[in-house]
Amino acid sequence: MSKSIKVFDYAIRSSPSILYNFLTTPEGLAQWFADHVDNTDVEYSFFWDGSEETATLLESEEDHYVRFRMEDSDEGEFLEFKIEKSEISNDTILFITEFLEDYDVDDQQIFWDAQIDQLKSRIGAKN
Repeated sequence: MSKSIKVFDYAIRSSPSILYNFLTTPEGLAQWFADHVDNTDVEYSFFWDGSEETATLLESEEDHYVRFRMEDSDEGEFLEFKIEKSEISNDTILFITEFLEDYDVDDQQIFWDAQIDQLKSRIGAKN
C-alpha cells in the first residue's frame, strides 16, 4: 500500500519568527510536539511516553520552513512545517506536510489538531 502526501493547515496568531523557534529548537518542540527533544547538529531525538524516534533535519529556511526525515520513513518521505503569511488576512498559517496511508489520515488529523492546540496555548495564541 502506498502513502500519499497530506497537508494540514492551521492559522496561528504568532509572528513567523516566534513560530519558527517552536518548530526547530529542542526547547520549542518539547513544549508541544514531544515530551522531550534532544538534538546534535542535524540529528533530532523525539521522546514520547518512554519511546524514542530520531529524525534528520533535511533542510530549513529561517522563519519559513523546516523539513525532517523520520528514521522509519521511506526514501523521499518527510515531515515538513511550513510558515506562510496570508496576504488577505495577514494571519500566519502553519502547513504540516507528511506522508500517510489513507486509513491513517483521520487519526493523524486528530493528532495534529491536539498538538496544534497545545502549540497555540504555549505561544499564547489560543483562540
